[in-house]
Amino acid sequence: MQKTLIAGLLAYIAFSFSVTAQTTNVPITAKEAIQRIVAATGAAPPPNTVDTIKAGDPNTVVTGVATTFLDTYQVLEKAVADHKNFIITHEPTFYNHPDDMTVLGDDPVQVQKLAYIKEHHLVVWRFHDTWHLRHPDGILEGVINEFGWKPYQSSSDQHLFTLPQTTVAQLAATLRKKTNARIIRVIGDPDMSVTHIALLPGAAGLTRQVKLLERDDVQVLVAGEASEWETVEYARDAAAQGRHKALILLGHETSEEAGMRYCAEWLKNVLPGVPVEYIRAGEPYWMPESTVIAK
Repeated sequence: MQKTLIAGLLAYIAFSFSVTAQTTNVPITAKEAIQRIVAATGAAPPPNTVDTIKAGDPNTVVTGVATTFLDTYQVLEKAVADHKNFIITHEPTFYNHPDDMTVLGDDPVQVQKLAYIKEHHLVVWRFHDTWHLRHPDGILEGVINEFGWKPYQSSSDQHLFTLPQTTVAQLAATLRKKTNARIIRVIGDPDMSVTHIALLPGAAGLTRQVKLLERDDVQVLVAGEASEWETVEYARDAAAQGRHKALILLGHETSEEAGMRYCAEWLKNVLPGVPVEYIRAGEPYWMPESTVIAK
C-alpha cells in the first residue's frame, strides 16, 4: 500500500514537471498571450475597448514582454535592447485615446515611431480598460502598494483611506518621495491637518474627482491630472471658501506608473516561462532652476 502511494506520488510529481516544462517551452504568440492576460483579469472588455493591438502582427511569437505606463520612443528602444518584442502599454501609442493615426496623418514623428515598431518586429498592445476593470483595479493596487496604504484602505470603497494625522504639505512631500517625482502640484492650505484621503490615479475627469471632494469624509484628493479650469479651480474655490479641502496632482504618469510595475510581476504567473520586464516611461516634464525675475 505504501509503495503504491509512493509510486503514485512520484508519478504525479513527474506529470507536474512535464506540464511545467510544456508551459514554459511551448512558444506563445502575441494573440495567445493577450487572450490569456484578459482571461486572467476576470474582466470583460467593454464595447469599443481601446485594449487592442496598435501595431505589429498578432501571430508574432513572443520572445519577451515589456510593460510600461506609456510606450514612448525611448521605451521602445529599451525594449528592443532588452530583447522584448511584446510591448504592453497602459496609455496610447499614437497621441490620442483611440490611437487614431488619421488625426496626425503623415506627421514625421508618428511615421518614424510606427516605422521603428515595424523595423524591429514589435507588437504593441494597450492594456487599459480590462486592467482597470479587474477586481481589484490593477493600476490602483500597484499604486497602493507603492504608497504603503493598504492598511489604511476603506473596506467599503477602494479609493478611500484613513491615514495617521498629517498635514497637506507633509503628505505631498511623502508622496513625492515615494514616487520619486520631480514635479507635483498642490492646492490648499499646506498646514491644514488631514487624515481622510481619496486616491484617484490617472485622469478620471471633473465629475468623479469633484464627487470625491464633495464628500464629508474626504479632505484631500490625490489624483493624476485635471484640467486647470475644472477640478483645479473647484479645489481652489473650495479652499478659498474655508472648506477643509485640498488637491494633490501627481501627474498622470507618476500616479499610474506603479500599476504597470505591478502588472509586470502579475504577468509572471500568467505567462510562466516568458521573460517579463517593467520599463519606466518617466515624467515628461523637468523643472528649470528657480530664478528671481526682475520686474
